[in-house]
Amino acid sequence: MTEILKQVVGIDVAQDELVVSIGTLDQAVQANIYAFKQFANKPSGFKALETWVSKHANKQVPVRYVMEATGVYHEKLAYYLSGQGAEVSIVLPNKISNYMRTLDTKTVTDKTASQAICRFGLERKQEVWQQPKKIFRDLKQLTRERDQIIAERTVSKNQLHAEQAEAFPNEKSINRINTRIGLCNIQEREIKEDIATLIKQDKELLARINNAITIPGVGALTVVITIAETNGFDLVEKKSQLTSYSGLDVEEKESGTSVKKKPKISKKGNRYLRKAMHMPALTAIRVDDRFKAIYARLISRHGIKMKATVAIQRRLLELIYTLWTTNKPYDKNHVHQSIENTKAI
Repeated sequence: MTEILKQVVGIDVAQDELVVSIGTLDQAVQANIYAFKQFANKPSGFKALETWVSKHANKQVPVRYVMEATGVYHEKLAYYLSGQGAEVSIVLPNKISNYMRTLDTKTVTDKTASQAICRFGLERKQEVWQQPKKIFRDLKQLTRERDQIIAERTVSKNQLHAEQAEAFPNEKSINRINTRIGLCNIQEREIKEDIATLIKQDKELLARINNAITIPGVGALTVVITIAETNGFDLVEKKSQLTSYSGLDVEEKESGTSVKKKPKISKKGNRYLRKAMHMPALTAIRVDDRFKAIYARLISRHGIKMKATVAIQRRLLELIYTLWTTNKPYDKNHVHQSIENTKAI
């Protein structure tokens, strides 16, 4: 009788749908993916998923649920399964995409994606996901709410400018727009106060944030957004994973002598992280001699300011991660060499 060593449910998560494959790994280290089904990405779908897995899984072997960190769409399912006592592993998207390139998969569909996630879980050792601290969940909600308010205020300011540029501006319209802008200002201040209150309640968190803000150009809000979007770097094992998760990694396409495209950043990651790094990079270039020198050196290579700025963004993000994990402040002498080695796109 074939002995089953491992049992995995691979889940490709979308906004409204869960695409699921279940498979096993036997003593001959052969993966067998034998069942597939789709479920709604909502509580009723979660329960149906549990029932389906219970029906198809081997009762003698623990089941591990493996899914990608897909924006926020995977979170409710992860919390639900974890709350039910199930083993859950959450994998950064770049790990799965890199793994899929090694497979002989000619067509990528939701089904083949879930099968690849299942196979990845069977073949690779994964840590059991632990629910992040409540403070990281709260900070993510607050920072994303602030981001939305800032966007709304920008729209209102553009509307105000357009109205005031009219030949015959409508004073009532201008008053209403100003009221909306004022409300956004009030709500932004409230959110900042809520964030500050949360941080003050956790002395260790506050100390680590104070270490990170010693980086030139990096403020407390930038650090808060970074740790909120990464759950305190919970899934990050090395810098390359972090830059890939943020979408600041470099994509290259080259095949023989006929296909060779210019490298570019992937933008296939967390847009909140990329956005958070933009202004700090510009500030670091302006106020810090080392970053200014790196920026000038990169510009001299290719003459494209945006490429050089993105390289600085990537380096700042990596520095926040380094100081967070080492729990030490920024030392410009210690990191001088690593900054000098910063590469452009």
